[in-house]
Amino acid sequence: MTTNLFRAIAVGAILSSTVSVSSAQAQQTVPASSASQTPVSPGPLTLSQAVARALAANPTLQSAQQHVSAIAANKITAGLRQNPTLTLYGQGISLPETPDSPSGNPFFYSANVSRLFERGQKRRWRLDSATAASDSIQSQFRDQQRQLVLNVRQAFTNMLLAKESLAVAKENLTDYHKTVQLSQSRLDAGDITRTDFERIDLQQAQFEADADNAELGRQQASAQLQTLLGVDRPSPDFDVTGTLETPPLNLTEAEAENQALTTRPDYQAARQALAQSEAEAKLAIAGGKVDPTVGGEYDRNGINNSFGLSLAVPLRIFDRNQGEKERTKYEVDSSRSTVTAARNQVVSDVDQAWMALDTAQRLAKRYSGHYADEAGRVRDNLQFSYRNGNSTLLDYLSALRDYRAVRLSSLNANAQVWLALHQLSFATATDIIP
Repeated sequence: MTTNLFRAIAVGAILSSTVSVSSAQAQQTVPASSASQTPVSPGPLTLSQAVARALAANPTLQSAQQHVSAIAANKITAGLRQNPTLTLYGQGISLPETPDSPSGNPFFYSANVSRLFERGQKRRWRLDSATAASDSIQSQFRDQQRQLVLNVRQAFTNMLLAKESLAVAKENLTDYHKTVQLSQSRLDAGDITRTDFERIDLQQAQFEADADNAELGRQQASAQLQTLLGVDRPSPDFDVTGTLETPPLNLTEAEAENQALTTRPDYQAARQALAQSEAEAKLAIAGGKVDPTVGGEYDRNGINNSFGLSLAVPLRIFDRNQGEKERTKYEVDSSRSTVTAARNQVVSDVDQAWMALDTAQRLAKRYSGHYADEAGRVRDNLQFSYRNGNSTLLDYLSALRDYRAVRLSSLNANAQVWLALHQLSFATATDIIP
């Protein structure tokens, strides 16, 4: 007895369409980990060398650079077109012929290829959104570089200040040590009593403590700077070279503000985020457009062949992407306000940095032009007078303390000028150091 055997076979396959990527899209930022590391200078580092090494070897910056490359890859995804779909179907396929199941059953084969066609320029707005997002994250990366440069410059200046402070402490200790040696000779000669000598010797502990604390400050400043340079284990032999002498500045406040508005990466990132929001708003509008699916089908039924076309159009009766349209509209307004806030912040940063620099310059000029030299003369005169028995110990110690305080204040004033210059460079996103 003949038995009709029917089997239905449905096979879905997705054909990967070839997408050509322009050379501009294909080029990606070179990972920092693959870039050659800046070699360690055999001698003391200058400020420019320290900044260059930090930009090349700082691990936090390297991690951020990888994130930039990852975001840039989204442009490839955004530019992809919809893949076509292949569907194969078979019916009435018999098993191998046997005495109980003779051949001759009718058969039916079908092959269908279809593809969704996007309307409303969805691909264009996706690309614009992804490009703006990539540009924004790139600007944020440059802003992170700007912050790192500021940190390196500040740490470098602090280390120079620590070295100069240590030199002052050692100078005071050396001078006072000579006084103790002279007092020892006077004690041996019977010119002073043991109690007077011990009073003099006891004061040396303060100068020794000052030198030790200054050395600790230098080591801590060195470790902080080396960490920013990407050094895994700070070296005690690390050193920098430079000066705390205040440089001239040929720049007006208005010029600084204009430079900041042109080059500040955080302000640029805010504007690029606005462009991304506007592209997403246009994409939301395009999302309400109907995307038809067009297909072609070949059928073979027995000995008959046929070919047909199909068109599938979704009926956007209820969902017309109203929610995304409304959301993105408010996102655009929010981004516009963010741009305004970013611009105001740029101007405020420049103004504050400029005021700090002006105050620091006046203070440094006051110390370097008057008080530092005066304190040195008073110390030298009282030192000579005390060693020759014409001044008291208290007068001499007071002169030493005044000299130390004025010298440190002068160094701090000069360092504040440099720190204010670094802050102004940071606020304008330019290198304004002469």
